[in-house]
Amino acid sequence: MPDATLPDTATWLATFQRAADRVVEGLHRCGDGPQRLVETGSLGEGGDRTLVIDADAESAIFAELDGLHAAGARFTALSEERGTVDYGSHDALVVIDPIDGSTNAKRGLPQHAVSLALAVGPEVALHGTMADVECGLVAELGGGAGERWTAVRGAGAELDGVPIRPPATERITSRGLLELVAIESADPRHVLAAGPALTEHVHRLRAIGATALALCQVAAGRVDGMASLRRCRAVDVAAGQLIVRESGGLVAFGSLDDPLAAPLDLAAHVPVVAARSATGLARVATLPPV
Repeated sequence: MPDATLPDTATWLATFQRAADRVVEGLHRCGDGPQRLVETGSLGEGGDRTLVIDADAESAIFAELDGLHAAGARFTALSEERGTVDYGSHDALVVIDPIDGSTNAKRGLPQHAVSLALAVGPEVALHGTMADVECGLVAELGGGAGERWTAVRGAGAELDGVPIRPPATERITSRGLLELVAIESADPRHVLAAGPALTEHVHRLRAIGATALALCQVAAGRVDGMASLRRCRAVDVAAGQLIVRESGGLVAFGSLDDPLAAPLDLAAHVPVVAARSATGLARVATLPPV
């Protein structure tokens, strides 16, 4: 019998869409000027300095979650800034990154997004993994097309409401290299450490600056793979990794025996890699140096 305290995925995705609308409206009110650089003076639960735009975006998302809870839903929320918020159940977990790519956002670069995911399972808020993610949304916030990516486990992925139909495999150059690969956490030290593997496997690189959006580009077949060059956090990737998987792609987290065993918490555990095929995944998995 369905749990009356857990809305269906359509309700969750509608809630996520409304939350993204609120974040977009807030950023538009803020404008593109120096006010985007203002910090709150505190550290978020994820360990980064909190920008006012991060805090405002998070408040907008929690306003929607408050409404869902008031209507009877019971769940737990995990957010980059506030940490864990108990809404009455450990059997559903909302994983929130209010602004993925906040460095881009504060500098006026268009590549930033809100990432929202729902994981479901017994005590998932305490020991859930990427495999438990049931649905997710990545909504582009910058000045571009405003694309919105969604996925439901077992039901496929969509871009702006249209099913994603990417290439079946990656593009390979005449030299046998992956034609275009996105890298994230592109600290020069990590790029240098990854240099030999990049040279061996990759023809061209793109550093988007927002891990969730980089994963979505794999889902669409716009890049042939992606790799974070250092350990990533669940809030950055929970939605994006499901979107890749539901588009027919593959995702793996570090050297874990189970490729989807990365925990749903705020610690940075292992790098994430994604590709269109098992062969491509094996190649991008060589890229993270740590």
